[in-house]
Amino acid sequence: MGRLRLRPAMAIGALGLALVMLTFLAVAYLRLWNREAVATDGLPSEEEASPAAPGGDEDPRWVRDRQRMVEDDLAGRGIRNQKVLDAMGRIRRQEFVSEDHRNQAYADRPLPIGHGQTISQPYIVALMTELALAKPAGRVLDIGTGSGYQAAVLGELCKEVYSIEIVKPLADDARARLTRLGYKNITVRDGDGYRGWPEHAPFDAIIVAAAPDRVPKPLVDQLAPGGRLVIPVGRFFQELVLIEKQPDGTIKRREVAGVAFVPMTGEAKGAHE
Repeated sequence: MGRLRLRPAMAIGALGLALVMLTFLAVAYLRLWNREAVATDGLPSEEEASPAAPGGDEDPRWVRDRQRMVEDDLAGRGIRNQKVLDAMGRIRRQEFVSEDHRNQAYADRPLPIGHGQTISQPYIVALMTELALAKPAGRVLDIGTGSGYQAAVLGELCKEVYSIEIVKPLADDARARLTRLGYKNITVRDGDGYRGWPEHAPFDAIIVAAAPDRVPKPLVDQLAPGGRLVIPVGRFFQELVLIEKQPDGTIKRREVAGVAFVPMTGEAKGAHE
């Protein structure tokens, strides 16, 4: 049975082409690996977090809607941290909205939750979480609990979550909801979040879901060295601001994007009127 034999020059050319292709594939793999490492570095391992795992069957439409949200509204818009994507792919957002708006639970828009407050759109929750948890965060502070959705996302990824809501009925409902869903690492209290929660400081990360006119100094003071504060700032025109406390205590500030949040009330409102 005959076979094709390459002449020496052809053999050398083929070998060179094969080496070039192998090198290209190796470089491409290393770039992909490094991109994933950047995207997931800094978040606690599954063992370090205390994720909730709500039991019971779920309507397949919710699963499809949630998957579409993660793929199109989060990953499709640049959210890269796989652990954040996975967490938001597990959490049943329909549990955190009112019955009247449940059909819109996975739409990428804020929804009313009563008392003049809203649940933030999924993309903003993902963005703020990704910014806040770029480094390991064992203890975090969530200001503006609302219905508890942001706290639940943090509860999937961090050891301890402390959450403050100024509207007592919302705080009570969120506490009951998070308990029912099985979260044991989230503590909710009602109160004014302007001065943070000094009894549990310092925090590795702080996320604020209401906009003061300026960054509250008590929150910056309660950041641990290396900690991050993500907060909307402004009255008529708001910017999402990232505050990073350097190991030497100095502060680095960066404006991330234009946003629209409900204004921070309580002491924040009275301080600048």
